[in-house]
Amino acid sequence: MPASDKIQVTLTKSTIGYSQKQRATVKGLGLRKLHHSRILKNTPMVQGMIHKVRHLVTYKEV
Repeated sequence: MPASDKIQVTLTKSTIGYSQKQRATVKGLGLRKLHHSRILKNTPMVQGMIHKVRHLVTYKEV
């Protein structure tokens, strides 16, 4: 991911059937329901969380 101030993260796939750790990561990103979006600071911690659940979310720079 290129260095930008903010990232918009959207939950695009359900967490049903995935591990408890991945559900906790999605919750840690602040995502609750499908198609729910959050704008987060682009930090290494957030990038790592997005990487762990990259099959469940989409993201773009804001």
